[in-house]
Amino acid sequence: MIKVGVVGAMGKMGREVIEAVCEDEELKLVCAVDKNNIDAEVCSDKDIHIIGDLKSAIEMHKPDVMVDFTQPASVFENAKICLENGVRPVIGTTGLSDEQMEVLNAMSQAKGLGCLIAPNFSTGAVLMMMFAKQAAKYFDNAEIIELHHNQKKDAPSGTAIKTALMMSESGKLTFTGGNCEETETIKGARGGKSYSDIHIHSVRMPGYIASQEVLFGASGQIFSIRHDSMDRKCYMDGVKLAIKYVAQHNNFVYGLEKIM
Repeated sequence: MIKVGVVGAMGKMGREVIEAVCEDEELKLVCAVDKNNIDAEVCSDKDIHIIGDLKSAIEMHKPDVMVDFTQPASVFENAKICLENGVRPVIGTTGLSDEQMEVLNAMSQAKGLGCLIAPNFSTGAVLMMMFAKQAAKYFDNAEIIELHHNQKKDAPSGTAIKTALMMSESGKLTFTGGNCEETETIKGARGGKSYSDIHIHSVRMPGYIASQEVLFGASGQIFSIRHDSMDRKCYMDGVKLAIKYVAQHNNFVYGLEKIM
C-alpha cells in the first residue's frame, strides 16, 4: 500500500486527486495539505483533515508520495521540503523554471528518491505531445495555441512549453521557415517565441478547462493536432500512474510520456 498526501487539497485538482486516491485499492490517503480551510474534513471514512503546513503533515503522517497541485509561487519550495524529508513528489503544478527543475533533479539523485514533474497528466494530451514530436520531423513551420480557464496564472502553459521542447528535439533550429520579416503593430500579437522559434499563443477564457492545438504548415497543406479536456477526471489515470511509478523508482522524470 502506497501512502499518499495531497498538497493543494482544497483546489479543484486537489479534490479530484483525493477522490481518485481514495478509490484505488493500491493507494492510501494519509494527509491533505492546504493553506485554506484548515481542520476541514476531506475524507470522513478515513478521518483526514486539512493541515496548513506541509512539513508538519509529513512529520505527522509520513507519506511515501506527495502530489502537488498548488501554485507556481509555492511548488518549488514544496518539492524541496518533500525531498529533504524523504518524500517522493509528484508535481502537476506548472511554472517551474529550467533552473528550478535542475535543482530538484540534483536533489532527487542525491537523496535517491523518485521525483516526477508532468505538465499534463491527461493521457490524451500526452499522446498529442508525442504525435507533435513525430510530425515535427516533416514540417518546417509550426505554432502552438493553448487555451485555458481564466484562473490559470502562468502563461504559456507547461504543456505548451513541453510540447515545443519535444518538437525542437527533431533537430530543427527554427519552425518559421520561409517567413517574411515581421513587424508587430501590437506587441505580442505573434505570441511568444519558445524552443526553435516555435510561437506559442495563450488564451485565457471562462468556459475552458484545458485545450491545445499544434498547427503545422507546408506548401498546400495544414496539419493540426488538438486535445481538449472537458473534465478534470481525465487527469486522474495519469496521476495514479505517476504515484505508483515514483513509489518504485528512484529517478527524476520530466513528462508523463517517459513512463507511458
